[in-house]
Amino acid sequence: MTPDAAVDLARHALTVALMIALPMLCIGLVIGVLIAIIQAVTQIQEMTLTFVPKILAMGVAAIILMPYSLNKICDFAILMFSPMPIP
Repeated sequence: MTPDAAVDLARHALTVALMIALPMLCIGLVIGVLIAIIQAVTQIQEMTLTFVPKILAMGVAAIILMPYSLNKICDFAILMFSPMPIP
């Protein structure tokens, strides 16, 4: 394996990991900002008020996005285990 191929595989692995994690992280960010706005308006400073909705939303997002994530992981696994052409 050439260094260029190794760098390309590592770049592709990071891209796949980002594509899998980004939707759930964005959902957690949006829910966190909405809860923070609600807390600022109502002046309720309860830690569980931020934790529980984010966990629930990210759990639902993980279930909904599971086919997409599995498809990306399977495509990457097929790429990793396919024979590489010899230059």
